[in-house]
Amino acid sequence: MCRLWLRYAKRGRLRFTSHRDIARAVERGLRRAGLPMAYSQGFNPHPKVSWVGAAPTGSASEAEYVEIALVTPADPAVVRARLDAAMPEGLAVLDAVVAGPGSLADRMEASRWRIELPGVSVAALRDAVSAVLAAPEVQVERMTKNGSRSVDARAALVSLDVSDQPVVSPVAEPVTECGILTAVVWQASPAVRPDDVLSALDVVAGLRPPVPAKATRTAQGRLDDDGGLVDPLGADRSSTGPVPAQSGDGAERSDRGGVAGHAG
Repeated sequence: MCRLWLRYAKRGRLRFTSHRDIARAVERGLRRAGLPMAYSQGFNPHPKVSWVGAAPTGSASEAEYVEIALVTPADPAVVRARLDAAMPEGLAVLDAVVAGPGSLADRMEASRWRIELPGVSVAALRDAVSAVLAAPEVQVERMTKNGSRSVDARAALVSLDVSDQPVVSPVAEPVTECGILTAVVWQASPAVRPDDVLSALDVVAGLRPPVPAKATRTAQGRLDDDGGLVDPLGADRSSTGPVPAQSGDGAERSDRGGVAGHAG
């Protein structure tokens, strides 16, 4: 059996699709691609697919990861291309390597998020970020299936930075400023999500975007000594395989993944 680790992107309107529906879309893509999938045993066999820390519903991502198992060895570059071509628009398979030693999940210590806040000025965002970073803890409330739960958002923050340049976004008339926040967050349990970071800005500084923010995960991996994230597939990528690195701004694109659509 051959195990492969894949990185894929979730873009456009698909950010509002649940992980369950994303998983179904990927399994349909695996079948359409004609890959020699390994299947589980039992009355209702399923392809052997293992997901790693999926982004929450409502968030886009350029750094989602999944492990698949094939019954025969395959060229990761060929698998990536065939599966990418079989994906619905809005899902793009960006990278593939033969699985290395250990668990892929063990390589995911932190995530980097780009959070766009239309209608929020850079100055106001900087003030709110300074207040959050100065606080010893910031308890935010999150609704779960078991009711409300309090989470310390500050403890999970590795870094929180504001873009040096304001970004103009045509969200409303007239055109408004759009503050850009970059957050590196430990992937602890419970995981602190972009919504929790925004709640922290509200709790400490009363900052509330006038329209919904847009969050995109741009990277996952282990933290290096400088607070950067190490590509979790880098050590296992062959020189002949695809080499797209994790970008810091989510700008990387495949030929066909940039147009949004529905899984199906």
